[in-house]
Amino acid sequence: MELYQLSAAELHDKLVNKECSAAEITTSVFDRIRAVDGKVKAYNTLCEEQALAQAKAVDQKIADGEAISPLAGIPIGVKDNICTKGVRTTCASKMLENFVPPYNATVMEKFEASGAVLTGKLNMDEFAMGSSTETSYLNQTANPHNLDCVPGGSSGGSAAAVAAGECVAALGSDTGGSIRQPASFCGIVGLKPTYGSVSRYGLVAFASSLDQIGPMGRTVRDVAALYSVICGQDNRDATSEYRSYPNFADNLDSNLKGLKVALPKEYFGEGIDPAVKQSVLDAAKLLEQNGATLTEISLPGTEYALNAYYIISSAEASSNLARFDGVKYGYRTPEYDGLIDMYEKTRSEGFGDEVKRRIMLGTFVLSSGYYDAYYKRAKLLQRQITSEFAQSFQEYDVILTPTVPTTAFKFGENTSDPLKMYAGDICTVTVNIAGLPGLSVPCGKDADGMPIGVQLIGNHFSEQKLLGVAHSYEQLVGGFGEIPVIR
Repeated sequence: MELYQLSAAELHDKLVNKECSAAEITTSVFDRIRAVDGKVKAYNTLCEEQALAQAKAVDQKIADGEAISPLAGIPIGVKDNICTKGVRTTCASKMLENFVPPYNATVMEKFEASGAVLTGKLNMDEFAMGSSTETSYLNQTANPHNLDCVPGGSSGGSAAAVAAGECVAALGSDTGGSIRQPASFCGIVGLKPTYGSVSRYGLVAFASSLDQIGPMGRTVRDVAALYSVICGQDNRDATSEYRSYPNFADNLDSNLKGLKVALPKEYFGEGIDPAVKQSVLDAAKLLEQNGATLTEISLPGTEYALNAYYIISSAEASSNLARFDGVKYGYRTPEYDGLIDMYEKTRSEGFGDEVKRRIMLGTFVLSSGYYDAYYKRAKLLQRQITSEFAQSFQEYDVILTPTVPTTAFKFGENTSDPLKMYAGDICTVTVNIAGLPGLSVPCGKDADGMPIGVQLIGNHFSEQKLLGVAHSYEQLVGGFGEIPVIR
């Protein structure tokens, strides 16, 4: 077995036992990138020289007898909307095509302190707006399980790279399902943490009250290890929570006996593919066979969640993206007549159709005469959805649902119908609306061999429980983390 095929935990053991070097691991991953990324197209920017230097620094520590962290020397990719000092950060947009940040995001400071190796910046939907990575200005990333299908989005490059063995783990961001949905499509594990548990400083904002950086990997243990590194309070992010966090990877053993699992009926109704529904229910049954209890519940606010999500997120996006006007940084139209013309042409040429669509929607719902009718109602619905979850967690430990209603669809299948594309987020947006943690774990495949994910939702800051349950399930089924053959 090649080194790029191993998990972070397995590679750490090999490093500690001096069975391989960090440089060898990094070389293996970059050899894999050269072999398959021409087809997968997960990366926007590669950092091979920097990565090898970081790996050699870890090897020197080992040679000097120093202890290393669980992620030291492990090649990890980073979504292209997380600022990396000296490394291009594009948000997959023409607007930031050549932007090189002068500072690191907080997660990157923690990343570097852990000794992890940065492989490069991973493709995404433009400014994280999309569910298929088809809105990227730079690349069209493919699903490693079927190159004719999308990898999901907006963290599609992160999910595809992990699934294809082009990095061992990755960082993504999740505003309405952008970690969990591509994780489901690509057959990997993805965690959207509790809002406020990971600093957003240095994350290019889409919707500030919903955005959250999170880890992606081929095993629950790898995701737990990466989450342990990036979580924690940050004075540069006023929304980050001050609290102590355990080492999540060290506490994964979970007894399923007595676990109370809720299955909300709204997530298993119309629009859920039969193969997806059956695989998810099979996962629930397996938990029940090992001691958990299953109960059907109702979360009625789910019916209106998509409406609330797209109003709130678009409103915040219209404000956050106002800074991209061609004045300070980023793209500027080459020909213009005066300041206003420069603004208009820069934004018209620099943003793609999906970004423009959401800016227009957000501006509309915040405008005089429509604020009360749309935005205010959406915020009231957000309060109702949050309350429904809170009541459920008074009685149940976790909520189990499909991650996505379908498996990965083919390129171009939904691009002409934005509403159909948006509907794919129905199972994930409620988690962001309520600020809860959500975890997608592979639970099977459909008749065409495309991965299916089951979503576990927990109460605020219950990541340890979610990871423990997911790890127990993963051990029962033997995992689904095999790397597909890419031809």
